[in-house]
Amino acid sequence: MKNPLRSLLLLLAFATFCVPASFSHSASDPAPRRDQGWQDRHKLINERVVATGKKAQVVFIGDSITQGWEGSGKAVWERYYAHRDALNLGIGGDRTQHVLWRLENGNLEGLNPKAAVVMIGTNNSNGEDNTPEQIVDGVAAIVQKLRSQLPDMKILLVAIFPRSENLSVQRGKLAMINQVLRKLADNQNVIWIDFGHRFLNSDGTIPGDLMPDYLHLSEDGYKIWAQTIERRLSTLIGDARVNPGAASAATFTGEWTWTMETPGGPTSAALILKQDGNRITGRFARGEDRWLEIEDGKVNGNAFTWTVKRDRPEGGVMVYEMSGKLAGDKIIATGKTNFDGTEATQEWEAIRK
Repeated sequence: MKNPLRSLLLLLAFATFCVPASFSHSASDPAPRRDQGWQDRHKLINERVVATGKKAQVVFIGDSITQGWEGSGKAVWERYYAHRDALNLGIGGDRTQHVLWRLENGNLEGLNPKAAVVMIGTNNSNGEDNTPEQIVDGVAAIVQKLRSQLPDMKILLVAIFPRSENLSVQRGKLAMINQVLRKLADNQNVIWIDFGHRFLNSDGTIPGDLMPDYLHLSEDGYKIWAQTIERRLSTLIGDARVNPGAASAATFTGEWTWTMETPGGPTSAALILKQDGNRITGRFARGEDRWLEIEDGKVNGNAFTWTVKRDRPEGGVMVYEMSGKLAGDKIIATGKTNFDGTEATQEWEAIRK
């Protein structure tokens, strides 16, 4: 006959050694970064989120490769995503845990985009920082959070790009991670897309003209990204597909610095423009916290006309009729107004940031 006390002790001992380990780890625990550059970028993103709000049709979520849409990928972004009021939520150096924290702290506030393009995890793969299993957990947690916070939004989950010039242990680690990440897709709410092979030569090396440092993309690399996802993305958001074979049309859309000569010397400030077909909207900065809205903006080829109104300190309104043309990344223009019965004309120009 068995000893009941002995059996109980054996059962307790077995339970002690078989308690499942906690699934909590660095890749899936939301955490901010403390460096000032990261804090500033996070704040800037949140400000852009508030300014764009529900106009945003697409958000890009990731690390420095995503942030690079504002660098090497800027021209490609203007062509494919500016007219969709897309938001870039990428921060260089981020890992899955940092993205998780940002999604809980303002990066999605007030947004209702139709689609998110997500590519994250390469920074978690450095050395022994995280195992493949942990990185999968981290990406899965991001997908789950996006699904819970924005259930109507579709997620285009992009495979982590290959890195390092030659075949390497880290590149193999990323390949294993991608094999599991694709299982997160249901092809309805989460769509998997893997085009890492397009960044490789036939011998497995990465060409420097696509990834100059064998990690971050050149402009041609961003073209590959944009062209590869365009069919799926345009379908998800219900928008006309951008034709990569068509010549790029000049666009006023973007951030500018305008300069005008005044009796007290040249003055400069910010100018933000948005072109939609032959219509143009935007605003001029006047001081640190005041803006003058553009009204009745029209575009004809590379020429434009619009009106800006400004309150006079002594009462009344000054109306400026502006016209000019776009020459590459420069606007050359004039402004006309009536000042106490006298017509005044002033030349000004703007340079794209």
